[in-house]
Amino acid sequence: MKKNILALPVGLLTAVIASGHVAAQSLPGAFAGKTVTLIIGFGTNSQYDLWGRVVARHVGRHLPGNPAVTTQNMEGAGSYRATNFIYNIAPKDGTSFALIGRDAPLGPLSAAPGARYDAKKLSWIGTPTVETNVCIAYKNATVKTAQDLLNKELVVGDAGAGSSSSLYPKALKGILGLRFRVISGYPATGDVLLAMERGEVEGICESFDAIRLRRPEWITTKTISILFQGGTKPNPKLTDVPLISELAHNEIDKQAIEFLNAGQGMGRPFVAPPNLPADRLKMLRVAFMETMTDPEFLAEARQRQLAIEPKSGEDLEALITKAYATPKPIIERVVQFIK
Repeated sequence: MKKNILALPVGLLTAVIASGHVAAQSLPGAFAGKTVTLIIGFGTNSQYDLWGRVVARHVGRHLPGNPAVTTQNMEGAGSYRATNFIYNIAPKDGTSFALIGRDAPLGPLSAAPGARYDAKKLSWIGTPTVETNVCIAYKNATVKTAQDLLNKELVVGDAGAGSSSSLYPKALKGILGLRFRVISGYPATGDVLLAMERGEVEGICESFDAIRLRRPEWITTKTISILFQGGTKPNPKLTDVPLISELAHNEIDKQAIEFLNAGQGMGRPFVAPPNLPADRLKMLRVAFMETMTDPEFLAEARQRQLAIEPKSGEDLEALITKAYATPKPIIERVVQFIK
């Protein structure tokens, strides 16, 4: 084969190579010499920041041309700010992508102030994990169980208007009558946890993994009560913790809670701008999923106790499609509580 190719006239050989008929990568250096930027929609004191930086350290090896991948924190409004940037401003050539809040895709459905994007048009890359949301109460709180919330108030902190720590308690207060009082103004989950220790607030609704990794001793020493869990499926690590859907009064409540839990299936979603060229989106998706099986990435994830349960960009697209197909009256019911 080599002899036949080398025997071709120079002009024809060049044409053959250019047409991609030689067994070589069609775009071997698509990102060569470039810097790819990962925008992280939360502050450095967050679980999103940890996930983003771990992925950024490894994904460049799987992109054509092995570009350097840098990170930039762009916190604000539960990652609405970062999502707006990636949707409206970021270059559409694959050199910029973002890690956004799992509930940010639902922002436009709720007509949330500042959510200036169409989640259905984002270029979905994938998530390294799925999530289980929990609402917890610190040891000084009078609330110890989910049932207590029907009669006693729990003061919880939130990490931004578009974050689950804000949306979840507000929505459940309206849907189920749970007595949450939400205190805003904290930049990230870690700041709310510190506020719990200082006695400023009594709890938070947040990812179970974020609590497990940041304050593992809270669980083993029963410093906190895990009131209930929410997600697309029960977490096997929380066998004694009730699902929030078990508190639903009727089928309408269940549908509203299912819509509210859609973000848990999104996990830690990585997205790129809309209208990305198909070949660039494919490169990002392939690189992301290859990273999920990269031995060096997996070794770091194990060392940092990060649970890997990836979903592809196509999977996330399907979840978004399902969420946006929720009957309008159900969406409107949830929206009225989280505005």
